[in-house]
Amino acid sequence: MAGRPQRVNERLAEFALAELTPPVELLAPTAPRVPVLFTSAHSGQIYPSDFISASRLDPAGLRRSEDSFVDELFDIAPRLGAPLLRARFPRAFCDPNREKWELDPAMFSESLPHWVNTKSPRVAVGLGTVARVVASGDTIYRTKLRFPEVQSRIEHCWQSFHDALAAELATIRARFGIAVLIDCHSMPRSSQSRADRADIVIGDAHGTACAAEWVRTAEERLQSLGFRTRRNDPYAGGYITRHYGRPPEGVHAIQLEICRSLYMNETNFTRASNFEDVRNRLSHFATDIVRHASAMAGQA
Repeated sequence: MAGRPQRVNERLAEFALAELTPPVELLAPTAPRVPVLFTSAHSGQIYPSDFISASRLDPAGLRRSEDSFVDELFDIAPRLGAPLLRARFPRAFCDPNREKWELDPAMFSESLPHWVNTKSPRVAVGLGTVARVVASGDTIYRTKLRFPEVQSRIEHCWQSFHDALAAELATIRARFGIAVLIDCHSMPRSSQSRADRADIVIGDAHGTACAAEWVRTAEERLQSLGFRTRRNDPYAGGYITRHYGRPPEGVHAIQLEICRSLYMNETNFTRASNFEDVRNRLSHFATDIVRHASAMAGQA
């Protein structure tokens, strides 16, 4: 009987992953390709039933970490020639905007392998690759987890997202000589002080993830469309921006954090009445970025 809980957990893990197959979706260009890739790592809305059962939170509570509808805000991308890569799995289940193995040892029933990063600042606040809490700070799980179960989750979800992301960037870079990654996220209104709120925070890892020209271009385009912007405060860019942004190699990464209150009701997770207006303005932004990137690639 001693081995039974392990086998049960493994079966539950397999069932959860089956609900998330495929774990990512790549919306391929319908127009001629351009040197831009859009990503939405946190807009996945498929919550496996066994994940919900294992949680202390109801489905609404689990969605506190979700970038609801961000993929829809940029769904014009394939029509512009730019791929849109989006996760189907939710951030509370697995976070691809972290290192692959940022895990909190207090969440597990056994010791973790020595190569797991248990000391990162993200782990310290409960927001590792598999998070201990949702964005509101509420604890997710009823009981401790087993590492093999989480390992399967990360290999299925995190790895699939990054395999697709790396392959697309390599294809774009090989074809055009440059690649521009626009990593799209959302932020709660409460994450900013009342005195200096921005509609969109542009993150470039403090100038290390993309050339200054790209940040200026993004900032000017967004401001011309009526958005209030700020750079790197309070979000300078997560793992995706910092890992893939390599300006000396011609790969430029920008993170966008869009204030959720602009386009949705943060309490009941519904689109606001002005959702289409915000999407239309961001579509104009995406169009401008694609045109600029195409022009720059033509000069390379």
